[in-house]
Amino acid sequence: MINGVINVYKEKGYTSHDVVAKLRGILHQKKIGHTGTLDPDAEGVLPVCLGRGTKLCAMLTDKRKTYEAVLHLGIETDTQDMTGKRIKECAAEVSQEEIRSCVQSFLGEQMQVPPMYSALKVQGKKLYELAREGIEVERQPRKVVFYEIEIFSIELPRVKFRVTCSKGTYIRTLCHDIGQKLGCGGCMEDLKRIRVDRFSVEESRTLSQIETLVKEGKAGEIIVSVEEMFSECPAVSKGEKFDKMLENGNPVPPEGKIVEGKVRMYNSTGIFIGVYEFRREKRMYCPVAIFCSPEDFAVKTKEIT
Repeated sequence: MINGVINVYKEKGYTSHDVVAKLRGILHQKKIGHTGTLDPDAEGVLPVCLGRGTKLCAMLTDKRKTYEAVLHLGIETDTQDMTGKRIKECAAEVSQEEIRSCVQSFLGEQMQVPPMYSALKVQGKKLYELAREGIEVERQPRKVVFYEIEIFSIELPRVKFRVTCSKGTYIRTLCHDIGQKLGCGGCMEDLKRIRVDRFSVEESRTLSQIETLVKEGKAGEIIVSVEEMFSECPAVSKGEKFDKMLENGNPVPPEGKIVEGKVRMYNSTGIFIGVYEFRREKRMYCPVAIFCSPEDFAVKTKEIT
């Protein structure tokens, strides 16, 4: 089984679930999960977690993301993008100065109302399912953060821009909200995700490229190991007397200098156990996420003997 993360370039027409399904066939393993959906018409970076790396899904979903988008002013749709039913059209009679000022006003913390056409659930039912039935329900605004918004070009009715934002942000809704604030309406025409945390679009691979590499026996070249995902965390190795505690996923006491924050924890034979964090109230390194398995210890023991 392959463990780690692979940087997939999701092409237009695929859902995030389609990508996972196709990768299961390409890699011949079932334990695969994606790190946050991209709309079928969107493209770009989709980190996919493999094997034990699936424990990273929630962690990567929380990371900052960067997109390149095209806002089409003068059109409003029920989906907030160009695939939806048009509900309003008018001339985009706004100046470049008004557009730039409006866009920059969205920097920082904002309260964003999720769109009806989204996978969020209300009373166990996805919003887009309700929307398709013609049902609109009240949605609570959620706090999102826009860290950076840069306009590339303005050629009315289109505005091309790049945005770096927090988790849970809908770029479709940002386009809609900009259009509302300008008074002419707007929707998203195009979207590409170019970065999720450490994963960039330049290093991503399409499904067909991944399949070719697998057939050539080169899949390892594009897999980021779980251990590597935490390379910024200091390493802490424990003595042999703590091996059983670590094997069972238990907290372990510090020895010598205490390393604050999250650390990569290793046992006496160099096996990567997982991510631990020192808790002052307990005076112990406590597990945050365990990534080893009994098979790791069995293999290492066999190597030693």
